[in-house]
Amino acid sequence: MSCYVSSTNNRFYVGLEENFGAVSAVTENNRIPAVRLDATQRSAVQMRKDKTGSRTFAGLPSGIRRNTEFALETFLTTWPDPTRQPCHGPLFQAAMGAAPRFFSGGTAVFVSGVELVFAELHALTAGQAVTAGSELRFVAAVNSPIGVTLNAPFSAGVLQPGGSVGATVTYALANELGSVSILDYWDPVSAVQRALSGAAVDKMRIRVNGDFHEFRFSGPARDLIDSASFEAGQAGLSEYPAEPAQLGFDYTIVPGHIGQVWIGTGPTQFFSLTEAEITLNNNIETRTREFGSDLARCLSAGEREVTVNFSVFERQDAATKELYQAARQRSPLPVMFQLGKQPGQMFGVHMNGVIPEVPEFKDDESRLEWKFTGNRAQGAINDELYIAFG
Repeated sequence: MSCYVSSTNNRFYVGLEENFGAVSAVTENNRIPAVRLDATQRSAVQMRKDKTGSRTFAGLPSGIRRNTEFALETFLTTWPDPTRQPCHGPLFQAAMGAAPRFFSGGTAVFVSGVELVFAELHALTAGQAVTAGSELRFVAAVNSPIGVTLNAPFSAGVLQPGGSVGATVTYALANELGSVSILDYWDPVSAVQRALSGAAVDKMRIRVNGDFHEFRFSGPARDLIDSASFEAGQAGLSEYPAEPAQLGFDYTIVPGHIGQVWIGTGPTQFFSLTEAEITLNNNIETRTREFGSDLARCLSAGEREVTVNFSVFERQDAATKELYQAARQRSPLPVMFQLGKQPGQMFGVHMNGVIPEVPEFKDDESRLEWKFTGNRAQGAINDELYIAFG
């Protein structure tokens, strides 16, 4: 018998909630390869101001309001079954808002630059992704029931007439956001198990060109319950949920330096990117200050902020100069990142119009590097960011 609980004997599951704060049922398919989960719950009141006749703290009453927050870090992993959401799907849906859009694939009959024509009806909409071989692209415009314009061309030889276009699932933005349940299981089973209910993704961060492709989700939650102190009725449960049967889990993760970057109206593939981070901030507030409840009743999202920070080496080419000129003129540029290059391990981020800020020159190394910080994406209505798996 071990004296301690090992921090590696830990498994995470995430499920989209039908009702805010009611823990959703999860299966083995909801398991994610999480790195760490920070979950904190604090009393909203830390002091009392009545005079007690001494300098001794007299304590706080039970049942006072509690504030719960979380931060979850995870890696990009394989999407093994294109007929259902990836394991990270509920988190991205909670962050973005809209239900996932599935594309089952098709056959190309005409490919020329950014123009793609299918042999059959494609049913695609602007913003959805398509794949071919080791590349992922987004639909910039729908030209006809069988034809689309892509945000960037496929590389030469990747897709030929008669070739297969792969399946994808795409997440788009929406005004209303949902919530997720995050279940945290440990070995041995006698250890304290935890569950976050009503977890809202206030901030989502995507790192590019690390050791691995990393996602970070953080925000407020309605409650943090555990197996040691659970009482019937908490988080809509009659009993604490048991861990799903472990049928096997694919721990394959994607190297962080593999992928593609497309920037500009050309568009142009950039090979000089050194790092990037995409951030979605939903500016969420929870209904926690209203009379009659010690837990949040629902969540409300404010104005959305989508920003991207990235660094590139300066090169004497037209695309790099266009990037600097766009920053000086505050001209919006489309930006796309493809993470991974194997079918089932590709992840795409597309922003229609990013206003680049004038870069900082980093000249402390042997090569001049431009650091673009705080570049904000803009759009019309819920179209400044699309995310896809392929």
